[in-house]
Amino acid sequence: MRYLPLSDTNRRDMLAAIGVGSVDELFRDLPKSALASAKFKLPNTASEIEVERALSKMAAKNLDCTKAPAFLGAGNYRHHTPASLDYLIQRGEFLTAYTPYQPEISQGTLQAIFEFQTQVALITGMEVANASMYDGATACAEAVAMAARVTKRSKALVSGTVHPHYRDVTATAMRFLDVDVDLLAPDPYGIEDLIGRIDNELACVVVQTPGFFGSLKDYTALADACHAAGALLVVCVTEPVALGLITPPGHIGADIVVGEGQSLAGPMSFGGPGVGLFATREKFLRQMPGRLAGETTDEEGRRGWVLTLSTREQHIRREKATSNICTNSGLIALAFSIHMTLLGEAGFVRLAELNHANTVLLAERLEKVKGVKVIPSTFFNEFAVALPKPAADVVEALAKRGILGGVPASRFYPTYPELQDVLLLSATETNTESDMDALVAALKEVL
Repeated sequence: MRYLPLSDTNRRDMLAAIGVGSVDELFRDLPKSALASAKFKLPNTASEIEVERALSKMAAKNLDCTKAPAFLGAGNYRHHTPASLDYLIQRGEFLTAYTPYQPEISQGTLQAIFEFQTQVALITGMEVANASMYDGATACAEAVAMAARVTKRSKALVSGTVHPHYRDVTATAMRFLDVDVDLLAPDPYGIEDLIGRIDNELACVVVQTPGFFGSLKDYTALADACHAAGALLVVCVTEPVALGLITPPGHIGADIVVGEGQSLAGPMSFGGPGVGLFATREKFLRQMPGRLAGETTDEEGRRGWVLTLSTREQHIRREKATSNICTNSGLIALAFSIHMTLLGEAGFVRLAELNHANTVLLAERLEKVKGVKVIPSTFFNEFAVALPKPAADVVEALAKRGILGGVPASRFYPTYPELQDVLLLSATETNTESDMDALVAALKEVL
């Protein structure tokens, strides 16, 4: 028996109630050209096994990063995922858990959130972290909004080293909060002058470390300049593994640290799901978006956990809310926390060292390829190279040879001619020397 919740009569009644004659009229605001291109030739019926076969055949056309030498990065990174991580997050009490509104029956969930917050605060060098956000890009937008509330200013400066997705999401969100966002041009060569652009009207400066093009910088002087002008410094981190080796942003003067936890939470999965990291200084706690799980004791003195802070509009007066983000990415945050717990401090540092060593080895090999120039002088597990021909063409040619040879910068910045030859490459502990040999050999052929 087919499950059809609405009859034809039901549909006619609903359409009549809203004053339209057909379902097609609901899409009348869309361009006709877009509607024409959206038509799919799908069979009317198919058995489950037939659908599985068809979809498997389509999926097989993708070059899987687990089955080929892969050097993809650009904000989404592949690391080894322990088998115990998948087992634990698929336990029913975690996989089906909902928002911990009732602490008396949500102690496990609240404790997991508390541990996550502690880990994020530790690796970022900050005093307090929230219960996670949707992803790094939305966390960045929330950080700029928070800076505007703290400083009571409406101007933000975003570095050209910040991931383009973070930049775009921030600019879009701030339009509706009347915050003027100045997006600097992409900066692969480290030539932008941020300190020279700071003035007394600025709410914050947003930077990224390691930068989108891989470069590592010390932002201590920038933090000092921001604070002297009454502005905040927001630091983005798209690869949390880097925090096992580099100086934490909180130790160089960052006021808000945001980032993406995907690389420690699960597979690349074509870009998601992610988990937004958000940490700040305790003095700004009341302006922090999202939720905060805190430790307490019950009437009998036993240790317990509660939602200490929940500043979204559903719980308080709308005009007093700091954010309209309505939940945290609980399951992905849990995966991140489990992975961090399994690694421990020593394992986290060792993982970072392996990533950096592998990337240095890759850079040294690529520098010997004629026509290839490594751009950043310092990097963690990702760097940009300049090629003698369009990077997008090179990536396609490498894919035909069974190698995922990085991400062309033109994919994110198609309107910048000077970036057409720039290629981003990342190496993690999952890359072997034979992977690097295959890339170098294929790159020599392609170039």
